[in-house]
Amino acid sequence: MSGLGKMTAISQHIPAFDIPADFHEVVSFTYNLLTIGQVKPQGWVKDQLTLQGFGLAGNLFDFYRYVKGSTWLGGTEEYSELHESAPYWYNANVPLAYVLDDERLKSQSNLFLDFVLDHQAEDGWLGPETTHQTRGIWARCLLLQGMMNHAIASPDQEDKIVSAMHKFVVVANSMLKNNYTGYIQQQATISIHMDSGLHVLTSYQPLFNGCAVVAKRDWTNFFVSGVFPTEGTPQAKVQSNFEHGVNMAQGLRYMAQLYRMTKNERLVEQTRDAVYMTMRYQGSNSGSILADEYIGGKSPQRGSELCMAVETIFSLSYLYRLIGDSSFADKAELAAFNALPAAISPDFWSHQYVTQTNQPWSQNLTGKPFYNVVSYGNVFGLEPNFPCCTVNHGQALPKLIMSSFVSTADPGILHMFLIPASVSTKIKGTDVLISCETSYPFSTTLNYIIQSKANFNFYVRIPSWAQPNSTIKINDGLDRVLDPSPTSSLQKIQVLPGQTRVQITLQADIRIVYKPNNTVAIYHGALLYALDIGYNTTASPARNWSSHEPIPANETDPRALDHTLLPTTPWNIAIDPSQLQFVSSLKEGDELPNPIYARGAPPVAIWTAAQEIEWPEAKGTADLPPDPVTLIGAPFWAKLVPYGSAKLHMGELPSVVLPKLAF
Repeated sequence: MSGLGKMTAISQHIPAFDIPADFHEVVSFTYNLLTIGQVKPQGWVKDQLTLQGFGLAGNLFDFYRYVKGSTWLGGTEEYSELHESAPYWYNANVPLAYVLDDERLKSQSNLFLDFVLDHQAEDGWLGPETTHQTRGIWARCLLLQGMMNHAIASPDQEDKIVSAMHKFVVVANSMLKNNYTGYIQQQATISIHMDSGLHVLTSYQPLFNGCAVVAKRDWTNFFVSGVFPTEGTPQAKVQSNFEHGVNMAQGLRYMAQLYRMTKNERLVEQTRDAVYMTMRYQGSNSGSILADEYIGGKSPQRGSELCMAVETIFSLSYLYRLIGDSSFADKAELAAFNALPAAISPDFWSHQYVTQTNQPWSQNLTGKPFYNVVSYGNVFGLEPNFPCCTVNHGQALPKLIMSSFVSTADPGILHMFLIPASVSTKIKGTDVLISCETSYPFSTTLNYIIQSKANFNFYVRIPSWAQPNSTIKINDGLDRVLDPSPTSSLQKIQVLPGQTRVQITLQADIRIVYKPNNTVAIYHGALLYALDIGYNTTASPARNWSSHEPIPANETDPRALDHTLLPTTPWNIAIDPSQLQFVSSLKEGDELPNPIYARGAPPVAIWTAAQEIEWPEAKGTADLPPDPVTLIGAPFWAKLVPYGSAKLHMGELPSVVLPKLAF
């Protein structure tokens, strides 16, 4: 469900970390975003983003009733009282349009912006609610995120956007001071603390006054040892939306945002604790959070909502830029390269609502393995459950690209997410162009060409999984072992005027992570590997998320279909972790297939000795992994592939000892 989840009773606690009345500046980020458009995608990432632009996310404005017919555009269609659908879409469409430099998508964003600003109320309110009793602030948080990015990407519109935002902040601030007016039913989690390159916003006092009073739900009381849930069975209803998965993914930023205003270092440590506890006790193997809708342990039957992957990536990216802890970036990459693509069809025209760690089929399930998600929730479709993922999924990839290169205080440039991209900016008033050609994470070699008229420091984040024998070569010099900073995990490269070529080769080993019930998860580099399951696909007209009836053809797009996937190869296997062989068919200069996250597309695999086992079904899906196992037949070599490309997959497999097989 949406970031606010279901409306339930919450604590009235006011946070102990009060905002100083006389503060003037917030804590600066360790690494800063560049202007939207300065960072351009390349290689497979550009292919993925282009597919997204031509796919569901890039066409919602033209046909989807909750965007095209939204109350924000004068229509009547909304899927909830939160009125969040069009703001979610706008928050995703702006970075998609400007990172992709797509005039069609820019036009959509501009049409929406102009309509909203043209209809701004006299007191500054933005959006469709007309009476003070029906005004809710949550959707405006999404709107303002999009508006700030819009102003940065389109400077000629900055004045009107900033003016409208200032007017809105004044009325929102007064509402929140008036007994928290602006919460839907007085019971929602909202933070209007904004990040922007616009100093006129970050220095605007009423905005932060609003932050001081908006902490009606204080996450500092939840991310605490003894309070945070470490085990247990999820419930259909809980007493607090702290336990709603999407809220939790967004709440990871809460302490960090308070820290920016209070400068209380305890909040930094609690942020680290929050991320650690979330991933240890409620995290998925693929880097997201397990919750459908609510957290309840790490069973591989459980679903992980697509919105949670999107918000987890954004939160971890934010935390890394603020605090500089490399583990946050490692975790963001894990979710971006695994959880996110696993839930989206290769052509970007359909998505799951929830993805299971062990997902032997994708269909209308006969049982109920989920807690607040319908049995249709793991079908790839237009709106297989609550439509928030339909309108929100589009923000993840373009914002990842926006964060791939960031600026440092030197001034310098950091390659933060190691995807193929280029950056064109100025350092010390002179032009700098950096291009990274790589197939990462499907390979571990990074090739940079840097052109500059000034000397500056260039940094590359070295992931924690990189082995000590990873190397760097500068121009025609010899390979030498990487020597990243032990505190920041950054490899520093001093760039001189002219052209500089850098090659970094990260060495990766197969990593085996042992899980409950004598199971294992298998990783190599930044990728989770899962059993490659063959399947047949059946397409059908998209169903309405609420009625489950087919959506009329004149209200949808013929490309937006629902898809069931049924297995054609065995899924019920156990593997011998002592017999794992990593294989790559990628050669220097090869281009990756497009789309890369399709079955059979990635040029990497891990082969393993395996054997079929008796593995019963439960709740309409695979039961929990059996322990001990009963073997069937004879051992064979099974293929594990990148999890994101395996739309049917088993990502947590029983471990057995098998006879040694010749490879």
